Amino acid sequence: MIRSLYYAASVPLRTNIPFHEFPKLIRNRRSLLWVDFSGEPPETCLPILKAFGFHPLAIEDALQQTHSPKLDDWGDYLYIALNYMAVAHNGGEWDTEIDELDIFLGKNYIVTHHDFPLPAIEETWNTCQRDPRTLQDGADHLLYKIADKLIAAYMPAVEKIDETIDQIEDQVFDRPSPQTLERLFALKRVLLAMRRILLPQREVMNKLARDDFQVIDPRDRIFFRDLYDHLVRLHDLNESLRDLVGGALDTYLSVINNRMNDIMKTLTIITTLFMPITFITGFFGMNFFEPVANLTGWTTRSIFSLTVFIMLFFPFGMYLWMRRRTWI
Repeated sequence: MIRSLYYAASVPLRTNIPFHEFPKLIRNRRSLLWVDFSGEPPETCLPILKAFGFHPLAIEDALQQTHSPKLDDWGDYLYIALNYMAVAHNGGEWDTEIDELDIFLGKNYIVTHHDFPLPAIEETWNTCQRDPRTLQDGADHLLYKIADKLIAAYMPAVEKIDETIDQIEDQVFDRPSPQTLERLFALKRVLLAMRRILLPQREVMNKLARDDFQVIDPRDRIFFRDLYDHLVRLHDLNESLRDLVGGALDTYLSVINNRMNDIMKTLTIITTLFMPITFITGFFGMNFFEPVANLTGWTTRSIFSLTVFIMLFFPFGMYLWMRRRTWI
């Protein structure tokens, strides 16, 4: 889908403008043209982007290659690549989708390209249609509004991850299981993917806030500085959540090891308690029938009673001794 908005002072807002009018419309420096490509094949977008005079390398970056967030200064326009991350929690699994938003920013126009519908684009587009005055602050301010909604969309995902970590921490102490370990590693992968986006995207906003670009009004740099602060906070939250996941993982392993130690301790106690009985029965054979040798005294009732007493006393005595040594 290709759609367009054109704003000029004292002129009604125009939409769905024919492609051949784009070069003429951007000659009016006091107007603003926004062209959005959503899910269009490269062969459809290529002629329109060439009509704007974009460099072939910038067009190739936007249409054919996938990048981490970056910014290229081409003089009278900027090429900006931003990433959007959608995180959905389905039961014990996490579905993560990462989409790229390519932006060409001129003095009085902005061109956006993305393969899938983006909530940030849709919300900003609808806002501009409802209130055209949103476009009167220029293309760089429109870029700020798009980026602001793009960055704000990370907060719900961060809150979901934080809640899930709290649940997992409770589960680690109550009933740890192999599924708990799978959930921890899934969270770790999600946070790592988010970190790979936040770091370079933060540097893009830092450049927009501090560098001197022709298409960025110096008065609007403070808005991009605000976005930079949001990304710094998100990055700090991401690092904190990764520390929590690492701590939960260490706690899980400690709990499992402690359970294993308790099991081994119980089995060792049982083995130790029955060891004297095993020794006695093994040494004497415990055969109370008439022996072949002249040892009839070993088969009397009194010897049998004494042997049974010893076999019962040794485990009980060893149990009391272990309790006294605080081994159990």
